[in-house]
Amino acid sequence: MKAHRWYTPWLLVVPALAFLGAFSLWPAINTLLLSFTNVHTLTGGRFIGAANYTRLWHDPQLWDAIINTLLYMAVCVPLLTFLPLLLAMLVQRTLPFMGFFRTVFYFPVIASAVTVALIWQWLLDDRGLVNDLATEVGVVHKAVPFLEDRWLLLFSAIALTVWKGLGYYMVLYLSALGNVRRELHEAAAVDGAGGVRRFWHVTLPGVRGTTLLVSILIGVSAMRVFTELYILGGSTGGIGGQDVSLVFLIEQYGSGFDGQLGYASALSVLLFVLTAVPLIVLARLNRRNEG
Repeated sequence: MKAHRWYTPWLLVVPALAFLGAFSLWPAINTLLLSFTNVHTLTGGRFIGAANYTRLWHDPQLWDAIINTLLYMAVCVPLLTFLPLLLAMLVQRTLPFMGFFRTVFYFPVIASAVTVALIWQWLLDDRGLVNDLATEVGVVHKAVPFLEDRWLLLFSAIALTVWKGLGYYMVLYLSALGNVRRELHEAAAVDGAGGVRRFWHVTLPGVRGTTLLVSILIGVSAMRVFTELYILGGSTGGIGGQDVSLVFLIEQYGSGFDGQLGYASALSVLLFVLTAVPLIVLARLNRRNEG
């Protein structure tokens, strides 16, 4: 039995390693290799060096995509980091019908992203429910172009993302709040600390690890935004192509019978770098604060 122990753990992890290598590691390596070629969907290609990366700097639509994606992340991360925490603190109280409210807040999470985006598209259309009600009560005199203005569309998509993600991150915070010792709150209250001071000095330090996890999850999700803009703005980049995200642009270049797989791969590498850098900085800052 002792002679076989050295390889027993490897036998147990081989299936998972094989799956990871086939569906995660190799596609990532292949994407990096393709980014140095001019391969198309139905035709071969050749090695062209850094030509695709040089092309990135001269693609005007790319800069719109970068601005939209970074702004999306910059708004979504703080909102979806702290709003679910406040919501979790609210619904963790033992009040009548609180279970019902927890279910209501979580329901958007299990709803299809495409279905929800289509509903929001109907609501925010020029002749949609929101504009009809706003016109009827006299808040506006003409329809607000939620889906026709670049920035209104972007913030409408952000509102959709925040609304749909609140319930999911609320559940993560509920689990973390359950691990915060009640004695700490009681001791702080005895010392005269009010609700705000207990929140800053007891609750927030108690859920710091979960807050970092939530921030990373939101950051990665925001950098990969696609469905919201694809549905709300139209599948072709309806506002002069200014409503695109990086993932939207990757799909646009890489799909179809004549997809530019080499250039789409270079865009994918750029997306990876833009996603990894802020997350590494965030993790380093958190480690420094803990130290």
